[in-house]
Amino acid sequence: MELSRPWQILRDVVAVLVTGLFMFPILWWALTSIKPISAIFDKDRVVFFDFVPTWINYGVTMLGMSRSQLAIDQGIGMGVGGAEAYDSRRSIIDSMVVSVGSTAVTTVIAVLAAYALSRMAFRGRATFLNWVLGQRFMPPIAILIPLVTIYKTAGLRDTDNLYMGYLGLMLIYALINLPIAVLLMKSFFDDVPKDVDEAAMIDGATRIQTFRKVVLPMVKGGVAATAVLCFIFSWTEFLLSLFLTTDIRTVPVKIQTFVTSTGNEWGFIAALGTAAVIPSFIFILLVQRHLVRGLTLGSLKE
Repeated sequence: MELSRPWQILRDVVAVLVTGLFMFPILWWALTSIKPISAIFDKDRVVFFDFVPTWINYGVTMLGMSRSQLAIDQGIGMGVGGAEAYDSRRSIIDSMVVSVGSTAVTTVIAVLAAYALSRMAFRGRATFLNWVLGQRFMPPIAILIPLVTIYKTAGLRDTDNLYMGYLGLMLIYALINLPIAVLLMKSFFDDVPKDVDEAAMIDGATRIQTFRKVVLPMVKGGVAATAVLCFIFSWTEFLLSLFLTTDIRTVPVKIQTFVTSTGNEWGFIAALGTAAVIPSFIFILLVQRHLVRGLTLGSLKE
């Protein structure tokens, strides 16, 4: 039943208000990133737009500029670190490498495992699914101490070998994201009728050919949705990166270093935090055509 005009307007107004409520923290974060220190720490009032924008926070964190040369005489920044302490270009590269690598590993394994769980009957399948789901309930901090020992023994710490450090972080991120990725992909495969597989194999296709050429193209949207979630989870993970790496510093860990003994560098924190949102938006834009289809896959049944 189509809503009347007043109800449509009310629906749209409520939708805009709810969206604005969720977007306001991001807007405030972005505004803080271009505020001078006097506007950020104004004790008398909350400064919204009445300030002179400054790009020094981005210059220091994203371009490696020395804040002591640019604005220490203006009182911008409270920490004692030099230019290298706030240069975050290496951290963004580290996060990108680890997040993309772990997303690729997780997606490939999840697609193969989910197809098998969706199409092949074997003893203990329901128990196995419950076990996979149970792994997601386990907090990473519960396995942190033995994990650090295992990584040190296996040579997966970046203090022993930088490249092995990247590999180790990718593997643990993939392991953490795998349960939700498998369950999500299984739901997408379940929405494709098994008759499609049977028809393809009757026509002479093998199981692998059926999977690769028939079923997989039908769930491209689900693969995109799963990849986006895995990327976001990896991009924002903090605890494992903090304890398993020393030279590799992902963006969440780098932001934590801006909390100094003399105060919080809110300008630098906001600048790096705002810039860190951009890769996620770019990744979503690249797969948005498949993402929308994946999020709505299975919502309608014939």
